[in-house]
Formats: sequence, structure tokens, C-alpha cells
Amino acid sequence: MGSVVFWNSLRFVVAVLAQILICNHIDLFGYINPLVYIYFILLFPFNANRSLFLILAFALGLTIDLFSDSGGANAAACVIIAYIRPFVLRFAFGISYEHQSVRLENTAFGQRMVYIIILVFIHHFFLFLLEIFNISNILLTLKNTLFFSIFTILIITLSITLFSRKSS
Repeated sequence: MGSVVFWNSLRFVVAVLAQILICNHIDLFGYINPLVYIYFILLFPFNANRSLFLILAFALGLTIDLFSDSGGANAAACVIIAYIRPFVLRFAFGISYEHQSVRLENTAFGQRMVYIIILVFIHHFFLFLLEIFNISNILLTLKNTLFFSIFTILIITLSITLFSRKSS
């Protein structure tokens, strides 16, 4: 139990610091930067207390909002994906999720990508919808969602592949 709390606390801090100190200063093509802090939400234990998970997702988003001056958009987007995560897990992993036997680094690449892609796109869509908050700019919202999502998915997939513990 203590080990799980330690690793999740460390993952929370590393996600926030990586976003604030590194990723917020990357400007691919002048405006695209990866939003890797959602790595914490993607990898949070699947069988953890749901209420605690929603609170931590809100705290994560709010922390990013405080440093990014984004007025709560990150907090709202994080809570949305934390709330729908069980449905996405059930869709991506099926019966394995139902039996609580899923470990993201041990799943098939296709299932892992479906899970990551769905949550990243939903997060980014709601984030940019709330940031832009103008229906006449829906094309800008969709363009930002697409390009930021592609870059974020690449970085998150690479980091999961590089830093996951392989079970023998």
C-alpha cells in the first residue's frame, strides 16, 4: 500500500514538473506542445478508489492551470477523462478489465493505443473547446485537438515503452 502511494505521488509530481518545466516550453511548428501531464491519469491504478482518483485528476488539472494561466480548462478536461476512463478501459480491454487483471505495460500494443488515443483526444478536445470557447472557431478547436493529440500520443507511448517494467 505504501509503495503504491509513493509511486503514484512521485508520478503526480513528475507529470506536473515535466509539463511545466519542459513541455510548456516546446513549441513544435510555433504552437504545438505535448500535454504529457495526463500520463498520470492514464497510468493511475485501475482498481483504485474512484472518488480519490477524480479528486487527484482535478488537483492535477488545477495545478497545471495555476502554472499555465488557463482558467480551469485543464482541471475540467482532466476530470472528464478521469470520469469516463472506466468506460474506455472496458471498451479497450474488455473482459480483462472486468476481472481487474489489466496492467497497461503488459497489454497488447493495439489495445494500449486504443486506450491512449481515445482518452488523449477527448482530453484535448474538451481542453481546447473550453480554452477557445467560441463555436465559430470549431475548426481551430479541431485542428489543435488533432495536432496536439498526435504529438502527445507519440510522447506518452514512447515514455510508456521506455519506462515500463517488463514482467518476465
